[in-house]
Amino acid sequence: MFAWPRFLPARAAAASSVALGGCAWSPGRHVAMAKSKFDFAEQHGFQKPNDDRALHLMNKCAQTVMQDLEDITISYGQSDEYSFVFKKRSNWFKRRSSKFMTLVVSQFAASYVFYWKDYFVDQPLLYPPGFDGRVVLYPSDQNLKDYLSWRQADCHINNLYNTVFWSLVQKSGLTPVEAQKRLQGTLAGDKNEILFSEFNINYNNEPLMYRKGTVLVWQKVNQVIRKKVKIPKETEDEEVEVTRLKKTPVPLNCDIIGDQFWDQYPEILADDS
Repeated sequence: MFAWPRFLPARAAAASSVALGGCAWSPGRHVAMAKSKFDFAEQHGFQKPNDDRALHLMNKCAQTVMQDLEDITISYGQSDEYSFVFKKRSNWFKRRSSKFMTLVVSQFAASYVFYWKDYFVDQPLLYPPGFDGRVVLYPSDQNLKDYLSWRQADCHINNLYNTVFWSLVQKSGLTPVEAQKRLQGTLAGDKNEILFSEFNINYNNEPLMYRKGTVLVWQKVNQVIRKKVKIPKETEDEEVEVTRLKKTPVPLNCDIIGDQFWDQYPEILADDS
């Protein structure tokens, strides 16, 4: 599904966001996200409710996209979805929505195939995956923050449900239908109580990547490289290690709903970012 934005003058727009999700696993046609997502995960042996290999692969793909398209100022991912936010004043490809989406989606899909073997060492990729996307233009900073907050809230809701659901299936022996019926109408407190009382699981101790998702922001980090230098009176150059600062997208698993994150990284929403 594609949602094309109405492009406003640069000064009136907070940022353009490309939202990407896994869907078209069958080559040549689009299928429903739920069916395709779970078919692909099942056939490739994904662990439930969360597979660290799959999540870290998604993060690696998002980092690759940001490194190639430096006008992206922040990215957020959870499950099989990723959102990429471009700078307010980006004039990348003259702000053509089709270019924004096709290049982000194609780069992400290519990276997913290219890096698959680094994360799924014992599981070959059985067929090429596909991703869809949409481009949205947000008229204000608050609209953009609300969108990203909604994605993180959705991450929490889905992960809490999946954690309880798969505990009931894998540890209590319920069928998926029985587990679904057991959870029907339950609130967050009810699900937390089931996890703690029946499985001795404190949901707050679950990994932050599962509960919060992953946000990628630009940071300067030390990078060690090897460089050849000329040594006086020596016939051959000597290779030495050199440390330098490099700006790179760094993954964080933190809250982005409150103000603390945005106060810590004001450059994300800066007019000249």
